Parts: sequence; structure tokens; C-alpha cells
Amino acid sequence: MLARHAESRVRETYLEPLVAGRIRICYAMAEADVPGTDPFLTRTRADREADGSWRITGRKWFTSGAASADLVTVLARTGGAPGNREGLSLILVPTDSPGFRIVRELPVLGAAGQYEIELGGVNVPGDHLIGEEGEVLTLGRTLRSLRWLGQAQRAFDLMCERAATRSGSRGPLADHQLVQQHVFDALLALRTTRPLVPEAVALPAWAGRRLRERLRRRAAARGRASRPGARRCRRASAARPPAWRPPRRRPGRKGRPRRPGWAAEGLSSGRR
Repeated sequence: MLARHAESRVRETYLEPLVAGRIRICYAMAEADVPGTDPFLTRTRADREADGSWRITGRKWFTSGAASADLVTVLARTGGAPGNREGLSLILVPTDSPGFRIVRELPVLGAAGQYEIELGGVNVPGDHLIGEEGEVLTLGRTLRSLRWLGQAQRAFDLMCERAATRSGSRGPLADHQLVQQHVFDALLALRTTRPLVPEAVALPAWAGRRLRERLRRRAAARGRASRPGARRCRRASAARPPAWRPPRRRPGRKGRPRRPGWAAEGLSSGRR
């Protein structure tokens, strides 16, 4: 995501250490009292300052790995009001920025790693915006899909390692037919799901091009229809009554006209 959609200075600063594993990043989208399945209701705001920087204010929770992360990708509203489908953006926030605070840890079914964070007027440079302003949902959903694919791949690797190293009274687990079936099912799910991510990324761009092309053709058609000659033709055609045309007869067998009445209904000559 950073390699494709971030500014050049952001890529030079964070991309290499992120790939090398020297820094960590997390994603903050969900908010308290807001359904996590409806990001259009996001309340966290990012306002553009006079110097071009972003001032971010809001709270996020269930942010995975926020306590050990160096960067947080924050879903914030840069325009409009909560509920609007436009005005959502992704902004990269360093966790050492003044105003960034870990509020508390939120255990989920006894598991740790989820945190509530506060963004109390955090200022970040203007080039920390990921992608175009207001065009976030494709990137956000893609990031979430890639995250779950990575976790699934990690779980698959651990499962294969466990099956190869764990042995019972009847030999290694990898020799059991049921275990092999589970491994195959997991691998099949991974390999069939992974290609869907780039396809889903390409669909909005393709649909946008199709929509723009249709709008351009419609505008051109309206321009042609608004010409004086076209208006005169429409008025003349509306005033002229339609010409009468005899009904066309459907051909029967061997190109002969179909007979009306009983022959058209499929009755035989004996019942006429």
C-alpha cells in the first residue's frame, strides 16, 4: 500500500524499515458507539492546517498491536459529516507524535493485543495522506483483506510445522489421512482467495472508467440532440402520423406462409 499510494518522502522514510521488520504498523478503523461494519459513520476528523499538515482528533478502539506499533494507519474524515459516503481518507500517524495516547487494552475472550487509542489533536505532515483525499474505502478494505490473508498464511505454516514435528503412537500427524485432508482444505482456501484481492482492487478502477465513458457518451448525445436541426427533426417526426404497415406473416414449413385458424393451432385436416 505504501509502495503504490504513499508520497515519495513517506516511502523513503518508512518503507524499507517496515519491510525489513525494524518497525511495525497497525490499522485503526473501529470506533466506540459506531458500528464497525459501517465505516461511513466514522467520527474521527482530520482537518487541514494552514501549513498543509493534518490535525487529527478522535478515538479508535480494537486496534491490533497498537502498543508495539511505530505507525498507525488511521481512518479519518477529511470532509463531510458522519454518514456521508464521501470524505474518508487514510492518514499515516507515527505513534511518537504528541497527542497520541494508548488509553487501555481491550481483552477479547481472554486474548490480548487489542487497544483503545486517543488522537488528541495529533499533527502529521501533509504528505502522510495515503492515496487521494476522500478515496479510502478501496484501500481500507484491501488492507483488511491482506491482513487476514497474512494471518491465514501464518496459521497454515504453523499447522504444517506442527503436523510434521508432532508424533503419536501411530507415527507423525502428517501421515494421518484426516490431517492431510485438513492441510489440503486450508491450502485450497488460501490459493483460491489470494487472487481475488487484486481482482477486487481492479474492479473499482474498471467500473470508474466505464462510468466516465458512459457519462461522456451521454453528454455528447445530449449535445447533438440540442442542436437546432435535431430539434426540427424531432418536431417533424412527432407531427407526422406513423405509417401503416401490414402485419408480417410467419413462414410455415419449407418457407410457405403459415395457414390461419385450425392449421395454426396444430389441428389435423381430418378434424376440420
